Amino acid sequence: MTTALITGATAGIGAAFARKLAAEGHDVVLVARDVKRLREQATELHDRHGVEAEVLAADLAEEKGIAAVEARLSDPRQPVDLLVNNAGFGNKGRFLEVSMADELKMLTVHCEAVLRLTSAAAESMRARGRGGVVNVASVAAFVPRGTYGASKAWVVQFTQGAARDLAGSGVRLMALCPGFVRTEFHERAGMGTDNIPGWMWLDADKLVATALADLARGKTLSIPDPRYKALMGVVKLAPRGLLGGVSSKAGRKYGPK
Repeated sequence: MTTALITGATAGIGAAFARKLAAEGHDVVLVARDVKRLREQATELHDRHGVEAEVLAADLAEEKGIAAVEARLSDPRQPVDLLVNNAGFGNKGRFLEVSMADELKMLTVHCEAVLRLTSAAAESMRARGRGGVVNVASVAAFVPRGTYGASKAWVVQFTQGAARDLAGSGVRLMALCPGFVRTEFHERAGMGTDNIPGWMWLDADKLVATALADLARGKTLSIPDPRYKALMGVVKLAPRGLLGGVSSKAGRKYGPK
């Protein structure tokens, strides 16, 4: 039986990954900060699907938390076959309105943790000749959106570059770029969502099913919805200055993910 480790597992996209993978018979390692929610989730997945559900409480904004997950991914006695780097958050406010401490915290979670956990997982997977990594980014990676968009753009570039370097090793890496998904993400960041058209909202469970299918097909980038694929095609053709203007008026109030 294979094992999947999911960060940010207690809500939103991370919880959807945990549900889907457990339903398919995979054991899961659930990573988040809230021990109570982790234990409740682990019990539910174990009772419903009969899988082993391990709890690992860790704050990926802190060295101790990142190191703990690195150690679990590197443990040869308990190999992890799939890593889902989903943990992330948004900050409300424009550049210079957000504290430097919060900006650096975002870079730690979105970039340093993703780099270190991907490296730990991929090294072990390469030695076994198989495995997969899904790094959750955002369509915000393709538009000017301050630190959030820049960090997600880094995730996309890093993941696709690492996937190229590991080609032929049996290790698959993919950046997942969702649009707006109904999760706790916006509420936690204090971001309003009233102005987002209904058609832009995605279902987390359908998104995850598409993402896993894309990973199985060997894709290194997944934009899991035809509407967003079309929208990103328009974005590629639009002047950067225009995109920046739209982002400054709307994107900083509510970011996709």
